[in-house]
Amino acid sequence: MYPKKAVDFFTDDEIKNMDTEKMKKYLFQVAMQSKWEEVVRTYKFNKKACGAKITKSGDTALHVAVSDGQDEHVEELVKLITAEECKIQNERGNTPLHIAAWMGNVTMCSCLANGHPSLVTTFNVDNETPLFLAAVYGKKDAFLCMHQIYIPTLGDDPRKRYNYCRRNNGDTILHVTIAREYFDLAFQIILLYKDLVKSVNAQGFSPLHILATKPSAFKSGSHLSLFQKIIYYCIYVDKLKEEHRKEGIIKTFKEEENPKHPENYQTCINFLRLFGRTMEVFWALTNAMSVCLVNKNEDNQREETQSADTGNVPQAPNRTHTINTIDQRGEIKSADPENPSNPGQGHQKFPVNYNTCFEFVKLISKAMLIVLGLGSTQIRKIREKKEKHKWSVQIMTELLEQAAMYEYEDSGTYPQVTAPPSHKEKDNDETIPYNIADRGVVLIPPVSFPEGSSAAEPKKKTLEMGNIHMESPFLIAVKNGVTEIVEEILEIFPMAIRDTNAEGKNVVLLAAENRQLFVFQLLLERNIPLKDNMFSKVDNAGNSAVHLAATAMLEAKNPCLDLGPALQLQWEIKWFEFVKNSRPPHFFAPYNKKNQTARDIFSESHAQLVKDGGDWLTKTSQNCSVMGGLVATVAFATATAVPGGIREATGSPILENQVAFEVFAISSLLAMCSSITSMAIFLCILMSRFPEGAFGKELPIKFLVGLTTLFLSILSMLVSFCAGHFFMLKDKLKHFAVPVYLMACMPLAFFAIIQLPLYCNLIYLNFKVPYFYRNAEATE
Repeated sequence: MYPKKAVDFFTDDEIKNMDTEKMKKYLFQVAMQSKWEEVVRTYKFNKKACGAKITKSGDTALHVAVSDGQDEHVEELVKLITAEECKIQNERGNTPLHIAAWMGNVTMCSCLANGHPSLVTTFNVDNETPLFLAAVYGKKDAFLCMHQIYIPTLGDDPRKRYNYCRRNNGDTILHVTIAREYFDLAFQIILLYKDLVKSVNAQGFSPLHILATKPSAFKSGSHLSLFQKIIYYCIYVDKLKEEHRKEGIIKTFKEEENPKHPENYQTCINFLRLFGRTMEVFWALTNAMSVCLVNKNEDNQREETQSADTGNVPQAPNRTHTINTIDQRGEIKSADPENPSNPGQGHQKFPVNYNTCFEFVKLISKAMLIVLGLGSTQIRKIREKKEKHKWSVQIMTELLEQAAMYEYEDSGTYPQVTAPPSHKEKDNDETIPYNIADRGVVLIPPVSFPEGSSAAEPKKKTLEMGNIHMESPFLIAVKNGVTEIVEEILEIFPMAIRDTNAEGKNVVLLAAENRQLFVFQLLLERNIPLKDNMFSKVDNAGNSAVHLAATAMLEAKNPCLDLGPALQLQWEIKWFEFVKNSRPPHFFAPYNKKNQTARDIFSESHAQLVKDGGDWLTKTSQNCSVMGGLVATVAFATATAVPGGIREATGSPILENQVAFEVFAISSLLAMCSSITSMAIFLCILMSRFPEGAFGKELPIKFLVGLTTLFLSILSMLVSFCAGHFFMLKDKLKHFAVPVYLMACMPLAFFAIIQLPLYCNLIYLNFKVPYFYRNAEATE
């Protein structure tokens, strides 16, 4: 780094009399060297400095101070400037609050917004407010802080807040948070800005559309190893809840940004927090037991009093005074007896006293994770993944509940002109009915305002283009294999099964085309009205589900995409056969409008893959056959050399009664037999003509058997070598023989680890793919 040039500080009088250009240069120098006391002093004695832009990008000293995270000095500078000076924007149109918002600095956001609340509603060149930038970068605490500050300044009309939640392309704060998978912030936005659930951007996409394009945000789109699954199910993730306390927000932010302990102390801190949580649960259990005992004693006293006064049989006790009541379905319900209008928190799925046990189980799981190292990178990633999976389902539920059916006339192109529809507008002919299960969203391309036109003209153009069709969230979820969204929409809107896109493809055709196995299996197993009608559907080109399944879609996600063209072709063949056999014979249309059968399409579109698969099998078989020949040669030489020699009189081995000799003899024979078998199988593969149908099962099975015998021959050869070598060093090695020979097997272990994905995938495709073999049951 270049050495910083020292700055000559000026006196108060010199600063007061300083001209504009010299003052800008001085402010830039002291700001770049973090001399913020001098910046504050300059602002104090020279009012021209308050609005001076000191960088090429048009930033003021306040912009730079916010960027540098100078909380205390920013607060001092804000006290010295006016509201207009605080609103000064750089060349991107960003105010200091914009910068504090995308940084997520709650302290500075609170200072700037409280001092000048109008800053929250200031737009930059992209029509983004500080509130919008906080949402774009997932700064939940900063977002909630600014929301609570500026909402009271908007008056009684709640719809005014929506004017500051969009940018130029029509994306709302809910669109961007879902697109960037900030689901915790998206949940808060849904609660605070309910009408945004119904909004669409300039492309016609609603928040549910965006969520449907995120398969990795759901459990159905994630793949976990065995260890990851164990950790995944041990982790407990709380549901998202409403957050609205500004003081708590700022405190949380400070604790996260400025922890008071070193990072390596985190495990100890976690234990202390766990202990505190344990005491809370114990205290809650004690209170619950004492309340139950008090209620029981009061009930008994009331019964005795009633019996003494009336002499009748005691009636059932009145439990309106207790905290927990039981509804007609026998569920525990929390209620406030002094406020009948407050029914409580809703129905519980288990009695209240079970809640303590549940909390105890959560504590045990947390303790286990702390012992395993909750702070480790791997476990932290699994926790984040589970949070994403659980919260995305919660967001999906909220979107479907609040955006069930509604009318809209705002395409997102004119966010400042149009507003969310009110109840009075529902009877107006200008509104467009929207049903998520019917047609989906209407595509509205961006239109510009001509000079002299009114806001009514864009609405008219919007209505004229309302017949343009695009895919609904349901169809997008089907294409991406998001089974959670597919199942939930089918539960709420059974008629969504009739959705089609612009090409006339319904849910069955899209699932077949995009190789979405579990979605297709779900449709087969689900009791759908007119199921035969749905499966026999053809698109605008006359293609049935079998035609689309036969079309090569090499970029589709499948378990063997990176494991060679031969296995990929096997997967394609199995998928084609699975779709074809999912319904009775002659159920699907045999020809499309080009007079092509599904088999013709499959052969034509997979011709290159067949060629690549044949080349891959040829090269692999050649290499494996060479390896098998080497093992066979060594195994034959080893089998003819008897350790310890033979007896001249009888010709029997001298060490024939030793266990190690028996291991040597058996392993040598097994190595030679398995290596010869492996060579023969790979030679059969090399002599094959590689027909298209052979890639379905014949060639992969041969290849699997060949690999298995090759692995067995190499292992047997190493075992025979170790057994023969044991006679030479058995007296010296003694108890260290096993570890030494295990080290000798390390090359085989490395080879097996490298080839394990290929081998496991072969087994998976040939024996462990249940959905390819359920079709017989589905058609019966």
